[in-house]
Amino acid sequence: MAEAAAVREQGAQVAPPARSRPSWSWLGLVPFFLFCTAFMFLPVAFLVIGSLNDTTGNLTVKNYADLSTGIIPGAFANSIEISVVTAIAGGVFGFLLAASVILGGLPRILRTALMTFSGVASNFAGIPLALAFIFTVGATGFMTVILQGVGLTGYRGVNLTSKIGVEVVYMYFQFPLMVLIIAPALEGLRREWREAAENMGASAFQYWRHVALPILTPSILGTMILLFGNSFGAQATAFQLTGGTLPLVTLVISSQIRGDVLHNPGLGYAMAMGMVGIMGISIFLYSLLQRRAERWLRS
Repeated sequence: MAEAAAVREQGAQVAPPARSRPSWSWLGLVPFFLFCTAFMFLPVAFLVIGSLNDTTGNLTVKNYADLSTGIIPGAFANSIEISVVTAIAGGVFGFLLAASVILGGLPRILRTALMTFSGVASNFAGIPLALAFIFTVGATGFMTVILQGVGLTGYRGVNLTSKIGVEVVYMYFQFPLMVLIIAPALEGLRREWREAAENMGASAFQYWRHVALPILTPSILGTMILLFGNSFGAQATAFQLTGGTLPLVTLVISSQIRGDVLHNPGLGYAMAMGMVGIMGISIFLYSLLQRRAERWLRS
């Protein structure tokens, strides 16, 4: 300031301050915000408006009150039960499989084969997956026919229309997804941590109990939450397997919106909002666990 005043007193012109150029880097976020608006905010707004209208288009909150009536509570219970069972079973099995291949010192070709299979199997779902199980282990599947031909005449195949049958099919894409997501966390375990534990006299069990598992627990639980959401939102596979005989929330929503017998779009939208709430809680919990897991990986 003193130098500027001295220059001004001498009659010299003071250069105007340089103007900062506008940054165009924020334009890179425009596609992201457009995507969120088109596929998240607008659909949720559509569900909110639809859930507050009755069959005649009048505003009402009765749709939310009706969520506790009929088969709706059972449908939510069935979907949550199947999602919890497949998330826990797929998470445990996928973790053990990934740990044995990545940390077990097995040949690298097995790791490559496992990751390739997991990438394919985790995306093999819907009607093709349901038909594959029906044609393989169903009542008339070729494995059922083979087993009956070798003497197991009492074997009738897997009952794929039951909750257990749906869980068995869902496991096909649940545990490969666990393998894909948990693999980076397993690779993030530093060799120095194990060497330090061994230098202090810790056994392999003590290392896993006091070092590795506490570090991996947020990642394991967070991935299981993702598996829960992956199963909770499945619709095509369950419909092809059960034909709608097993009440699941996704199937009941479809019946309410497009069905001939159960046709109450507003109630279907209210059920969808219930799913949005459950999925929102799942994403929130996953974010908390993932943030905690990243602290160890960055340290």
